[in-house]
Amino acid sequence: MQYRAAAEQGDAQAQFALGLSYFFGQGAEQSYPEAAKWYRKAAEQGLAKAQHNLGVCYENGLGVAQSYEEAAKWYRKAAEQGIGQAQYNLALFYDRGQGVTQSYGEAAKWYRKAAEQGDARAQCNLGIYYAAGKGVGQSYAESAKWLRKAAEQGVVLAQCNLGGYYYTGQGVAQSYEEATKWFRRAAEQGDAFAQFNLALCYLSGKGVERSVQRAKFWLRQAAQQGDREAAQVLRDLESKE
Repeated sequence: MQYRAAAEQGDAQAQFALGLSYFFGQGAEQSYPEAAKWYRKAAEQGLAKAQHNLGVCYENGLGVAQSYEEAAKWYRKAAEQGIGQAQYNLALFYDRGQGVTQSYGEAAKWYRKAAEQGDARAQCNLGIYYAAGKGVGQSYAESAKWLRKAAEQGVVLAQCNLGGYYYTGQGVAQSYEEATKWFRRAAEQGDAFAQFNLALCYLSGKGVERSVQRAKFWLRQAAQQGDREAAQVLRDLESKE
């Protein structure tokens, strides 16, 4: 194998590459224990990508005994070197208290670092933190700012929440047009909550031209996903025909 000689001589990049080959079974027979072994050798030399991947192995028990504490240890090393995925994973651990002492403040800190690197999930979670005042000072304006960044990258939860902000004018200038725009984006990705809200906008003519037919379409989509409120509104509409 092309990386093995260099890896065995201590080249961290080659060790990482060999770890990847074993992890995915590309160029080598798939083996999580072998992947973890080579990730560790590179990680112990300070290679951030390997530290992150070794953290993944520990989090999921792939080739090593599952351990949130060990996962957190390696995620932290990678996060401190600027690996966005590791920063996000470490934030999740602090959020849930997995492998570390639970801390919304620490979670917010690491979500922010990942968010500033463009991680959409971290942006969404940071936006939710600002809305609730978890680990940060409560601010709907800051919440909207981070939710928008995530929404523009296609995160459904962020699109739903941002639509709600525009509908009510929380943290943004109130706009039914903007509300329906974001509800629509989430609805088109299959989110039942957004489908129901978009249907209500069509029923009331807020932000869109009123259309019972379009409302029924989106109510039906939400109802098919088990949204009972949407199903009830749909039945009420059809009973009046």
